[in-house]
Amino acid sequence: MTISVAIAGKGGSGKTTTCALIIRELIKQRMAPILAVDADGNANLHESLGLTLHETIGSVVDQFNDDKISLPPGMNKGSYLNLRLNEAIVESHGFDLISMGHGAGSGCYCYPNSVLKDFIDTLKPNYKFMVMDNEAGMEHLSRGTTDGVDILLIASDYSVKGIRTAARIHQTVDELKIDVKQSAFIITRVPDALDKHVTAELKTLGISPTAFIPHCAEIERFDLEQQSLLDLRDTSPAAIAVAALLKNILQKTGSV
Repeated sequence: MTISVAIAGKGGSGKTTTCALIIRELIKQRMAPILAVDADGNANLHESLGLTLHETIGSVVDQFNDDKISLPPGMNKGSYLNLRLNEAIVESHGFDLISMGHGAGSGCYCYPNSVLKDFIDTLKPNYKFMVMDNEAGMEHLSRGTTDGVDILLIASDYSVKGIRTAARIHQTVDELKIDVKQSAFIITRVPDALDKHVTAELKTLGISPTAFIPHCAEIERFDLEQQSLLDLRDTSPAAIAVAALLKNILQKTGSV
């Protein structure tokens, strides 16, 4: 059975970095194969994983709409689209990556998102874990991308506004009755001591974060030098915190 982990939060909340660190830890713990999913139209998870992205679901759908009037002989539209989607998978050591991206035109992401969701359902049984990075905000929740996941991580950066956004995301999950087996709050880029305003906001909203992921200068350097976070040292405080977070949430699923 595939265990699925998705992460949501406002822009700049550390979602992509956390996803990359979770994938890093899963590989380290020999829990491959892993399906990494970048469900953000502005795809950048591949950069954190040190991969080159040539095609996305959005670009495949665009090209499919252009090509479907001249399909290869003997091939129906569904088979051809599935073939092209499989060509968009980026294979790496211990994990594969698919990215939603965006098409060349303007407009709603609803159709590419629907294609991505159906494609994920097809691929998931081939993997032990699926780790999904979602776009910023709450709109994606109404599209059902995170529906049916085992673990939803709701991320906030180290700010009062971020914490309030995380609380609204949790409320939206409840209001939409999204099928999530467990959810957890995390706060990223946390300094050595919590500011009293952050502590007060958490108390006011009744939030007890599952993990405080520390600020990590090494991650900042990796970002500047465009290095893969998979190569982050085990001594990184953020990597240590994510390892503890992963152990915690997997214990609740009975996986470890």
